Amino acid sequence: MTNYREILRLSGLNLNKSRIAESIGISRPTVDKVLKRAQEAGIDWQEVCCKTERETVKLLFPPEGNRSIYKMPDYGYVHGEMAKSGVTLNLLWFEYCDKCRESNETPYQLTQFKKYYRDYVLNTKATMHIDRRPGEIMEVDWAGQTAVIVDTDTGDGIDVYIFVAVLPYSGYAYVEGFFTMKQESWITAHVNAYKYFGGVTRILVPDNLKTGVDKVTKDEAVINKTYAEMAEHYGTAVIPARVKKARDKATVEGVVGILSTWILAAIRNQQFLSLNELNKVILERLHFFNNKPFQKKDGSRAALFEEEKLFLMPLPSRHFELAEWKIATVQYN
Repeated sequence: MTNYREILRLSGLNLNKSRIAESIGISRPTVDKVLKRAQEAGIDWQEVCCKTERETVKLLFPPEGNRSIYKMPDYGYVHGEMAKSGVTLNLLWFEYCDKCRESNETPYQLTQFKKYYRDYVLNTKATMHIDRRPGEIMEVDWAGQTAVIVDTDTGDGIDVYIFVAVLPYSGYAYVEGFFTMKQESWITAHVNAYKYFGGVTRILVPDNLKTGVDKVTKDEAVINKTYAEMAEHYGTAVIPARVKKARDKATVEGVVGILSTWILAAIRNQQFLSLNELNKVILERLHFFNNKPFQKKDGSRAALFEEEKLFLMPLPSRHFELAEWKIATVQYN
């Protein structure tokens, strides 16, 4: 006689089916059949540990007229909701149970609900956004590749440095070209990025550039005074990426590579006579980049941004105005 409780108990210890069959002295197909039925019924060892063998059999193989049909949750929806701040699997399970009751359907128990979600993540490699909260972070950097405009007086090429800002949750990006990477350009780029996004993230993650960070030690990062004033004006916190830790701003690093192909390489044969002319074309290419469909999932960066912008903090009533700080000696008079 098949010992159903023992099969479930050994399965709860993460023994494989062959080991379970060997331990109980039954065939492996029998173990496979019982565990498959238990999975369909949403039953595990915790459900039957206090029940008799007969009660366990009734749970696994109820009479045909009494057999429950369990409602499989929409794990695509569950995965998307998990990316939102404060949302947990327990909360989503309660909501799922409420919907099942409204439609007279049978919900899975919490343990099975979580198990199926883990299976969904593993099977679909659905790792996007789990650690990225909407409206939480903006990553910024200068692209390694430059663009070029033509000097109308000499005909020589002038390098243009490309600023990139990205919202990791949606991947929505902002790009702008500048003649220098000095502080005035750096601050202006941030102001324009916030204007483009229409809101402010809670955290700002730059690289350890002198225009943003004065000094980085093992214990602390000293933020440039002007940069700190800008962050205070917008109500955001500056948390620089650790030295030689590209993963701290992995999204902008990845987007820079894509943008180099999608925007800079695409306009390499075009000739620009002014910075405004170049930035106008960059903005047009950027619009297509943000709206082009993802290759491995539904939607686009722009579509995800429509969800994310609801979580952005509002812009202040006026834009930040750059102040330049200098130390000077004052005359006695």
